Parts: sequence; C-alpha cells; structure tokens
Amino acid sequence: MRIGIVCYPTFGGSGVLATELGKALANKGHQIHFITYQQPVRLNGFIPNIFYHEVQVPTYPLFDYPPYETALASSMVDVIKNNHLELLHVHYAIPHASAAYMAKKILEQDGIHIPVITTLHGTDITLVGKDKTYAPVVAFSINQSDAITAVSHNLRDETFRTFNIQKPIHVIHNFVDVERFNRKPIDAFRKVIAPNGERILLHASNFRKIKRVQDVVKIFHEVHKVIPSKLLFVGDGPERAIAEELSRQLGVCDDVRFVGKQEQMEDILAIADLFLLTSEYESFGLAALEAMAAGVPVVSTNAGGLGEIMIEGKTGFMGNIGDVETMSRRSIEILENEERLLEFKAAAGEHAHQFDIHHIIPVYEKLYDEVMNGVMEIN
Repeated sequence: MRIGIVCYPTFGGSGVLATELGKALANKGHQIHFITYQQPVRLNGFIPNIFYHEVQVPTYPLFDYPPYETALASSMVDVIKNNHLELLHVHYAIPHASAAYMAKKILEQDGIHIPVITTLHGTDITLVGKDKTYAPVVAFSINQSDAITAVSHNLRDETFRTFNIQKPIHVIHNFVDVERFNRKPIDAFRKVIAPNGERILLHASNFRKIKRVQDVVKIFHEVHKVIPSKLLFVGDGPERAIAEELSRQLGVCDDVRFVGKQEQMEDILAIADLFLLTSEYESFGLAALEAMAAGVPVVSTNAGGLGEIMIEGKTGFMGNIGDVETMSRRSIEILENEERLLEFKAAAGEHAHQFDIHHIIPVYEKLYDEVMNGVMEIN
C-alpha cells in the first residue's frame, strides 16, 4: 500500500506513535509518506520505503498567523497526486482531520478518491477539542473521516461524551517495540547518575500542567527520606522551572537531574528502577508502556486509560490524582526490597508484550484493507 501519514513531528505521544507506525509499515513493504512541517524526531535512520514531505508555510505581512491548515491541505493534495497514494492516515484531530477533509474534496474534483482514517490521541479531544473555538470543526471533520480510531477505550468513551460522533470509533491501543526496549543497562551511565548504588526514579513528559510534575518532585522527596535515590527528569516544557524550584525548596535538588529532550529513551529507561507518571489525564500512557517494556515498574495516577495498561500490584501501583501520600508509599514499597523490585520489573516487562508492535501493526493493516475496500469489520 502507498500510505500518507500526517502527524505532529514532536516528542508527544501522537507523533511518536505515528512515526513508529510508519516505520513498522515500511519495514513490512508498504510505501510510507510523512507529511508534516518538519522531520519527525523518531524518524532517524534511513528506511528505503519512507518518504518525507515538508509542509512549507509562506509568511506574508497580511497574516498575523500563517495559515498552516491551508498549506497542509495543499501539501496533501500535491503528495497524493504525485505519489498515487491510496490512503491517508491522520493523527491528532486538530488540524489534521479538517485539512484532510479539505484535501479530499479538492481531489474529488479530479476524480481521485482518497480514504481518510483519523486517529484520536487524547488532548485533541479532552482539552483542545472541547474549546468552543474549535469544537464544531473538530466534530465535523471527525465525522467526515472514513474511519476513526482511538488509542484507548477511555478516549473512545470520552469522545462520544464530548461530541456528537455519528460513526463507530475503533479502539487500537498504542504499541511499543519490546525488542527495542529490551536493553542491558550501561553500567558506566548508571554509575554517573547513581555513583553509590542509589535507586533511580524517572519521569518523562512534555512538562505541561496536566502532567503535574510538582507531584513527581513531592513523591521523590518522600522516597528520598527513606531510600537513597536519584530522580531523572526527561523532557522539557512550561512546568520545568516550577519543578526545579520545588526541588530546591524541598532540599533534594542535588539528587534531581534534568536531562532535557532525549530520543534514545531505551538507554535511559534501562538504568531506571521506577517510572513516575502523575498526570491529571492520560488517554493511554505511552511513556508508561515504554517504561514497562524496558522492565521498569510504574507508579501512576489512575487517570484516563492508564488502567488499561497497568496491572495493580503487579506492574506497579496507581493512586488518585494528587494523592502524593499513596503514590509515595507505593513507590517505597517497590524500591525498599530488592527481591520485590525484581518481581515488579519482570512482571512489567512480561505484560508489555501484550502491546508489542508485532501484535498491533496487523490490526492497522486490516483496518486499511477494510477502508480501502469499503467493508468495515474491525471492532
């Protein structure tokens, strides 16, 4: 198949999932065309069946805000025509689904029919999509898609509650390449972070308010009182300064390290003992799944779709949003005993296999075939 993939190229979950999906499809022989404003961060290394098309957005003094959506639709039309694409798969509703609808209508004038699949990832529905400024366009463009998928049952249900969606939404969970994350820890790396054998706790996100990174620092503060430990923050964003200041106020700043955005998460996760995810909402929790794939247990909130990937008391523990006391106690429970920690690590790694990329990619391929043939059977 010749497939166009439209996504955000950043470190967010939707861009990561879309890129990994495209790479996996290309490795199975499909021709994949990424259409976005810059090369996706996970699109590293040469894969012969992958093509990248940069969306150019000219700037004119007439526009206070460059019309990216219009430029994106035009780029879609150009790529589809010149590369004879058979299918368009857009990730994140805003503005990709509406731009895809515009491109589809333009192509129909030339007798070209291009099926569009829209995958919903989370905040495109739960945050941005609820804004009255965008809601009518979001609902319309989703309904105009030939097929709709969501990365969790929770997100599917939330979409139905939020919008008048008139078509089925097929749940296809996020996935992880378990083999990629099955790494032996680099001893030299671990010794730099934890020279005296301290436990290493890890958090990775885009540091938006919804991630509640202050709670990560508070949990670490409680763990640090009982267990010699270090905390690694991976990523960057608007709440980073708040986390830094709080770590200074609590007196743990010397044991907290901010390492910024990182592409090779598998090397960092390999040295971690516990992953913390304290979000107000996670449509799925891809960061948590990647941690489990690396054999790292997770302590998280019970928000959104996290309950669909976590096994309470086996792969980690969950607490209510903001319940620092419970999440701190559970973290200590995992970390204070070496034998128990190893049990949690083994269980996390084993459970992640259910979401391995090799199980999920055929589900997408089946959906593509059904959409292209006009026969929908996938649930």
